[in-house]
Amino acid sequence: MFIRNSLVLLLCIGAAASETTGQAPKTHRFKPTVGHATFAVRPAVLTVRPGDTLESESLWGEWYERAGGKWPGEVGPIAIEGAEPGDTLVVHVLKVKPNRDTAVSTQGGTFGALVPDSGTAFLNDRFPNGRYIWRLDRQAMTGTVDLPGSAMKRITVPLAPMLGRVATAPDGEEAFGGLWPGRFGGNMDASDVREGTTVYLPVNHKGALFYFGDGHALQGDGEVCGSGLETSMEVAFRFDLIKGRKVAWPRLEDVDHLMVAGSARPLSDALRISFVELINWLVADYGFDKQDAYQLTSQVATIRVANMVDPIYTVVAKFPKKHLPPKTQRSPQPRQ
Repeated sequence: MFIRNSLVLLLCIGAAASETTGQAPKTHRFKPTVGHATFAVRPAVLTVRPGDTLESESLWGEWYERAGGKWPGEVGPIAIEGAEPGDTLVVHVLKVKPNRDTAVSTQGGTFGALVPDSGTAFLNDRFPNGRYIWRLDRQAMTGTVDLPGSAMKRITVPLAPMLGRVATAPDGEEAFGGLWPGRFGGNMDASDVREGTTVYLPVNHKGALFYFGDGHALQGDGEVCGSGLETSMEVAFRFDLIKGRKVAWPRLEDVDHLMVAGSARPLSDALRISFVELINWLVADYGFDKQDAYQLTSQVATIRVANMVDPIYTVVAKFPKKHLPPKTQRSPQPRQ
């Protein structure tokens, strides 16, 4: 049983690691200086053990400072000792906090869900380019932006920090640009990747090779303009492994939901992937008959269109844990 047994597996792995190395789980503090434009196999910048915690930050760079600036890239890869192909990397997201007082959101041109792009034919002209600078109040956790062309000249909204990109190195010799989501995770732009969420990613290479970045102080479903409130984040993760079990697509879990992120074009295929994998999860780990799981999911599940702007789109299918068998509703909680 994947989730029900994962706590036992994680505890055993942590205990085994401590016995083997003679060391208790550690907290690593890492300040990145170099980002990568692709998710790919490359030498690790840091190696941690199962049970260890990483405190770090996403990268700030030219893109945030000026129009046309270079994207700083993603942090990583982080190697997890003992991770082998066929395992699942477990990433407990402990902290995602903005560490700047501004965030940038761009729109227009040929990037976005509602403008002409290379994959969809439109007769209309290019939408005007725009670059909005949001002012962040990190104590009140709000963002304020000026709306110069509107009757309401300014608005303040609550923030909901997230990470747009978490990934392991893709299978084989594949390398995907930073805008791509996929089976390996990547640029899913799913606002469920936030504090308190556990992310399950496939291990395709020794060490797993974990990447992260693309902090959003806030992002609506679909990310329709092509940009959230882009800013850098202070982050903390704790890593574990599930040995000998590999997820087909990224799974997420929080207090209330089991979730699967599927990525494809058209959007309907992303939805199908996420729901098929969610039903498979319920059957494999929670004792549901497949026909029954199909029926129940059809009535109680919800979806999040995470992004409809990237090279392929991402849909997150969400199953409420209150509808699981009573003894399985509680997920493994992060060790303190």
